[in-house]
Amino acid sequence: MSLQFLDGKPNAFGALPTADGVNFAVFSRGAVRVFLDLFEAAEDAQPYATIELDPVKNKTGDVWHVFVKGIGAGALYLYRVDGEYNPPRGDRFNVNKYLLDPYAKAFTRGSVFRSYNLQRTRGLAGIENGKLSDLSDFPKCVVVDDTAFDWQGDRPLHLPLNRTILYEAHLRGFTASETSQVSAPGTYKGFIEKIPYLKELGITAIEFLPVFEFDEDENGNINQRTGEKLANYWGYSTIGFFAPKTTFSSDVSPGAPVREFKELVRQLHLAGIEVILDVVFNHTAEGNEHGYTFSMRGFENSVYYLLPPNEKQYYMNYSGCGNTINAAHPIVSRFIIDCLRYWVSEMHVDGFRFDLASALTRDRNGNVQGFPFLTSAIAEDPVLAGAKIIAEPWDCGGGYHVGGFPGGRWSEWNDRFRNDIRRFLRGDHHLATAAATRVAGSSDLYNHSGRMPTASINFITAHDGFTLNDVVSYNGKHNDENGEGNRDGSDDNLSYNRGFEGPTHNPKIENLRVQIIKNFLLCLMTSQGVPMMLMGDEFRRTQQGNNNAYCQDNAISWVDWDFAVTYADVLTFTKRLIALRKAHPVFMRSRFFSEHNPEIEWFDAEGKVPDWANAGRFLAFRLRGAGIKNDSGIDDNDLYIAGNTDIYDVTITVPSPAKDKKWYRVADTSVAGPDSIAEAGKEEPLIEQKRYVLPANGFVILMEK
Repeated sequence: MSLQFLDGKPNAFGALPTADGVNFAVFSRGAVRVFLDLFEAAEDAQPYATIELDPVKNKTGDVWHVFVKGIGAGALYLYRVDGEYNPPRGDRFNVNKYLLDPYAKAFTRGSVFRSYNLQRTRGLAGIENGKLSDLSDFPKCVVVDDTAFDWQGDRPLHLPLNRTILYEAHLRGFTASETSQVSAPGTYKGFIEKIPYLKELGITAIEFLPVFEFDEDENGNINQRTGEKLANYWGYSTIGFFAPKTTFSSDVSPGAPVREFKELVRQLHLAGIEVILDVVFNHTAEGNEHGYTFSMRGFENSVYYLLPPNEKQYYMNYSGCGNTINAAHPIVSRFIIDCLRYWVSEMHVDGFRFDLASALTRDRNGNVQGFPFLTSAIAEDPVLAGAKIIAEPWDCGGGYHVGGFPGGRWSEWNDRFRNDIRRFLRGDHHLATAAATRVAGSSDLYNHSGRMPTASINFITAHDGFTLNDVVSYNGKHNDENGEGNRDGSDDNLSYNRGFEGPTHNPKIENLRVQIIKNFLLCLMTSQGVPMMLMGDEFRRTQQGNNNAYCQDNAISWVDWDFAVTYADVLTFTKRLIALRKAHPVFMRSRFFSEHNPEIEWFDAEGKVPDWANAGRFLAFRLRGAGIKNDSGIDDNDLYIAGNTDIYDVTITVPSPAKDKKWYRVADTSVAGPDSIAEAGKEEPLIEQKRYVLPANGFVILMEK
């Protein structure tokens, strides 16, 4: 192969192919020498060509660059960087370590951790001055041509946030089980085959757990019961921020995962479903001072990471994962925004959920900033203007921003909604007032500085914690399979097993669990704000009481599609409930309720204004449809929703319907089977228009028409 090495340009980081070659550019301030190594095949243990960049010709400022004529898309490469190795000063350069380009858009199949661990098992003879002597299993960076894919006119959908219904899913776990009956289980292609199911379910956006490149082999824990090695299943430990995960692709040849991911996005958009990515910019997989060097640490450790000012051999750890990204540094801020822009402009995703986003608000000393540059820059960036941005508004160092995440147009995961609704439905006393606040959009948290109900991402369950089935089936966590002695995961689950721990054949308990699950779904879909549900909750997916299944790449975490048949009643209820929300704009307000207009009315069981100071286990409200136009351009219906979380039945006084109108029953969760919710247009009028008997743990929806 005939290659020619030219000066190159510093303007665009990463590897940019052109008609006759590839321009490479990478940031490193403290480097004294930079080497670019080229490989012919993914399994090659040695490069076929090495280019030492000339600091005179191939360096502009702190950017090292070179143009390699004679290669193109599909070329494989790694870097090596020479400089001072002085951890107490924050420098960890080592020319004998191969480095992944932080801007690489794809990787070959391989494992950083398996490669390093293989060297360790061979002893010191397998390591030459810290350099891997065998690169056959070490991933290589892949040059990607983003112009090669035919998007067929696709663009991000930009669906209104108030009409969004989020569905959090693990891309692999959604179809990994053989019960999924897809052609390529656990892959982008396999997920495409399940899009018709999602469209029928009615959700409007998929929120994927991390799909940026990560390494399943990072986790060294062992399942003490089976002896099996556990995995990094969730993927909250990024290796490549611009690269879709290779092993999620049915085709793992160099660059193919990029194409397959784009095909998934294109097909989801054709079905009217947006793509939201869970992104992890708070830390990387390089870990703490005992971790591995394979990317940022080797290029410029003291820029990319937060280091204690007087002990720079260590790492500040606000992520709980060993290190914290130095998001306040201009270089790192640019990196993050470049990454987000790439996924929007080139991969066509519709938005992002930022893991432990409060870490992004910390300055270089680790202090939480009131007005951090990065979160405002993301909110104001012109390329990202149409993208949804959702914060997990806390971190592992006490940075808690629920109700006040800084930066402007951010939405937030609202854990207050989860906690208050769980406690209310568990039957805790005096929770009706708190539940009312959450159902109405959490104005106590968001009705300031022009924020709207859509700032609140309402959820009952998420990947981190119990599934909805397990919330009503377990009083405590059962994480023994994680290899940590059941010490991991939260002990505060606000759950209640209804009388028996785990699965049971007792029909009374089972029926009650189904009823409470329907109650949770009803509260979620009839509340103001943006609802988010967890994959499989619509048909009682269980993790067998595991509330921290981060390491379970197996049936514990995977969706068992047989449950969609076994619990078809719950699935039908969910579909009809989602359809109800989408049909009635009274559930999707873009402004908080006014104190002066009767847009919402609250009632106690006697039909009077509640005594909020003493409200117990009953909650009822009426949503006024007057002036709120539906898709047909006519006023929406009034809807009345009531919930009784007590152990006793209650006879409630229903507010009077308007003249010449009647109340029709839409749903009653105390009714068993599919009749617990009516099909649209098949609601039946109440025989008694003034009274309604609502059994214990029952919720009802009435519609005026």
